[in-house]
Amino acid sequence: MSSTSSSRRAARRGGADGRATRRPPASAPPRRPLRLLLIAGARPNFMKVAPLLREFRRRPALFDARLVHTGQHYDELMSDIFFDELEIPKPEIHLGAGSASHAVQTARIMEAFEKVLLEERPDWVVVVGDVNSTLACSVVAAKMSPPVRVAHVEAGLRSRDRTMPEEINRIVTDALSDLLFTTSPDADRNLRAEGAPARRIHRVGNVMIDTLRRFVERSDRSDILARLGVAPPYALLTLHRPSNVDDRQALGRIFAALATIGKEIPVLFPAHPRTVKMLREFGLAPAEGVRSGLRVLEPLGYIEFLHLEKRAALVLSDSGGVQEETTILGVPCLTLRDNTERPITLTHGTNRLVGSDTHAIVREARRMLAAGPRRRRPIPLWDGKAAARIAAVLANQGTTSGAF
Repeated sequence: MSSTSSSRRAARRGGADGRATRRPPASAPPRRPLRLLLIAGARPNFMKVAPLLREFRRRPALFDARLVHTGQHYDELMSDIFFDELEIPKPEIHLGAGSASHAVQTARIMEAFEKVLLEERPDWVVVVGDVNSTLACSVVAAKMSPPVRVAHVEAGLRSRDRTMPEEINRIVTDALSDLLFTTSPDADRNLRAEGAPARRIHRVGNVMIDTLRRFVERSDRSDILARLGVAPPYALLTLHRPSNVDDRQALGRIFAALATIGKEIPVLFPAHPRTVKMLREFGLAPAEGVRSGLRVLEPLGYIEFLHLEKRAALVLSDSGGVQEETTILGVPCLTLRDNTERPITLTHGTNRLVGSDTHAIVREARRMLAAGPRRRRPIPLWDGKAAARIAAVLANQGTTSGAF
C-alpha cells in the first residue's frame, strides 16, 4: 500500500497521525436585546423611571426599552415639565387615560395597555411605585396568554393601612410580579411574610435617590428663592393624599396647625390643584400673606422643589417620596399621616409621624425647629446606583418568544 493511500485514509479519520480532529463548537446565536416596556403615569413615577430608562438605553445590546406614559397625570405642570427637567425622552407610547375615579381610570389604562402588549410583545413590563398605572399594567401583563413577566421597582413597602388605595396597588402588584426590587430590609421581610419566593426578591436600593443625587447640584443653581422673595429659615409643605385632602375635619386640623406655625416661620406651600379645589369646596381656603405666614405657590418642577426642600428648616408632608428625600438631605420632616410604608425613614432618617392632630403637629414642629437637623444613620444601597443594579439583574433574564 502506498504512503499516499495511507495518508488519505488518515485524513478521512481526522489527521495525518490518525487522531480525530475536533470540530470547533458552533457559536450560539447572539441573544436579542430584552424588550422592556417601562411604565410611568403619575408625578411620583417620573423620578423613578428617569434613572432606569437612562441605564437601559446605555446598554442597547442588552435592552430595547420603550417608555409608556399612561397619562394618569396629564397637566403640563404636573407631568411634562418633569420629563424636560429629568432628561426623560418623549414616550414612545401614550395611553391618554386622563383623570377619573379609581375604577374608571384603572379600566381605561387596562383596556389601552392590552392593545400595546399585543402589538409590542415585550419580554418584561417594568412598573414602579404604587399608583393606579402600576396596578393596571401589572394585572394586564399577568393575564395575557402566555403571561408577560412583570418587574416591580419599589416592591414590598407596606403601611398596613388598606384604606389607602396605594396599599392595595402595592399588595396586588407584588403578588403578580416575577421580580421584586426592594429598597430596604423591611420590604424584604414583608414580601417573605406574604410568601414571595426568595429568588424573586432583590434588594437594589432606591431609584428615587438615584435621581436626587444626580440633580441635587443642578438644583443648587435654581433662583426660585430669589423669584419668590424668600430667604431661609422657612418651612415647606406638600399635601395631596385623599385621607387628608378629602376629609374636611382632617384638612381643617392641619391648616389650624399651619396657622400657628406660620406665625413663627414662613410656610411655603406648592399646592396640588386638587388640594386647592378641596380647600375651596370645604370653605377652608387659608389666609395668605405676611401676617398668616402661609404662601401658596403654583405646582413646582422637580429642580425648584428640590432647591426649596434642601434649604428648608422643616418639611411637612404626606408624601412617601418626600420622607425619603428629606432623610438623604438631612432635613427634619413631619409626616402628616398616622402610618408610613417607609419605616426606615423613622429609624435611620429625619422623619416623624404626627397624623393630622393639630396639637401634635405644632408641638413636634416647634421641637424640630428648636433642635435643628437630626442625626441620621446611613442607609445601605441608597447610593445613586439602584438603577444599575436593576439593569444587572434584568440582563441575566432570558428572552421570551414574544408570541401570545
